[in-house]
Amino acid sequence: MEDDPGVAHRLEAACAADGFSAHVADDGIAALEMVKAYDYDAVVLDLILPDVSGFEVLTRLRSVKNNTPVIVLSGLNSTEEKVKCLTAGADDYITKPFSRVELIARIYAVIRRTSGHSSSVINVGPIEVNLKQRYVKVFDIEIPLTKKEYAIIELLAIKRGSILPKEAFLNHIYGGMDEPDVKIVDVFICRLRRKIAGLTGGLNFIETIWGRGYILKYLDDVQNENDVNSLKVG
Repeated sequence: MEDDPGVAHRLEAACAADGFSAHVADDGIAALEMVKAYDYDAVVLDLILPDVSGFEVLTRLRSVKNNTPVIVLSGLNSTEEKVKCLTAGADDYITKPFSRVELIARIYAVIRRTSGHSSSVINVGPIEVNLKQRYVKVFDIEIPLTKKEYAIIELLAIKRGSILPKEAFLNHIYGGMDEPDVKIVDVFICRLRRKIAGLTGGLNFIETIWGRGYILKYLDDVQNENDVNSLKVG
C-alpha cells in the first residue's frame, strides 16, 4: 500500500524478484478492499495515503479480526509513531529510506513467525522445505520442482495440519491474477506426490480430503493403517 509510484514500483519489483506475487494499492480504501478479497501472506503499509491514513487501514483490519501480517514502511521515524502502530497491531515497522534486502528478510521473518515457524526451514518428517532458498529436500536429496510445484509444497508446509481448499493454492500461486480452473491444482499435486513418493517408498504425505482440499501429514499425525494408506501414491 504505497501512493508514491516510484516507491511502489521498487516494492513490487523487489517482491517479484524474490518469488512473491505482489499487488499494489495506491490508496487506503482500495487496499482494504484488496485485503478483504484475497488471502495475502503479508501487507507492506505506508502510513501517509491520499484518502484514509495507513494507521486507519491497520486499525480497520484488526477491528474485523483480520490477522494478515502487516509491516509498516514509513518515513515517519519517531518512537511515538512506531509504538502507536505496533500497539495497534502492526507486526513490524521499517523506516524509509529502506534496504530491499532487509525488507525481503523482514517479510520472510514475519510470515514465518505468524505461521508458527521460527526458522526459515520447515521439516515434515523426511521432507525439508527451505522458505528462504526455495528448495525442497527428501532424505537430504533435493528434488527438482517447478515454481508452481514448489509453491504448492511451501503452502502445505507453512499450513501443516490445516486443510487447504484448492482456491487457496490458486491464490498463493497466481495472486488473484489470471487464475486458471481449480482443476490445475490437482495436476500440480499429482506431480508433486510422485516426486516425493519416489524417495520415500511410496509415501507422499499429502492427503486428499474429499470436497474440502488437501492437507500435509506425517506419520506422527496419522492414527491408523487407513490413514497411512491415504498418504501413498496409488
